[in-house]
Amino acid sequence: MSVAKNDIWVYCEDYVTEPAVIAAAREVAIELGADPVSAATGAFLHSVAAMRNAKAVVEIGTGAGVSGLWTLSGMNPKGVLTTIDPEVEFQQSAAMAFRAAQVPSSRTRFINGRALDVLQRLADSSYDMVTIDALPEETGQYVSHALRLLRPGGALVIPNALWFGNVANPARRDPHTVALREVTKTLLESEDFLTCLIPTGDGALLAVRPAPAI
Repeated sequence: MSVAKNDIWVYCEDYVTEPAVIAAAREVAIELGADPVSAATGAFLHSVAAMRNAKAVVEIGTGAGVSGLWTLSGMNPKGVLTTIDPEVEFQQSAAMAFRAAQVPSSRTRFINGRALDVLQRLADSSYDMVTIDALPEETGQYVSHALRLLRPGGALVIPNALWFGNVANPARRDPHTVALREVTKTLLESEDFLTCLIPTGDGALLAVRPAPAI
């Protein structure tokens, strides 16, 4: 007997038990309207960071710290998360969440500002992972920066790549959906990344910058 795809999706989402400190940050995020990643997507961020033994990560979209906490939990213990957001209140809430999780201040770098302005100042080939959780219409530009910022073998993650399932529906033509549909198509066809879609949350996209052949 076959299992419906929606049932598989729900099972994946319910499979993860979220730590209390992250669950608390999620409540704050919802109150602020920060739209946090799901627990399953957070666990995916943790896994990618752990597999890369990530020492330097850029996060576009701080929110209230939910994705940052998941990412930090998988990073190298001495790794630094650079998190960018234009909303001061979001970053203040994230800082409180990181303190509650006993994350040393030396492991986080908050940059308040517009990501398209900030990313230009970050060093080339210096990061193990880039997470883009921001406006769909700007995501394509962020991807271009990610290619420049990532070291060979580095990973790009877009947590909301399917935009509430709308990207998979060709009838949906709103600007957010069209923008992310184009991003996923471009990455899947790109020779610069090895790309796959992960069925968690709103559909996470993972793209790895291949290491040069020896």
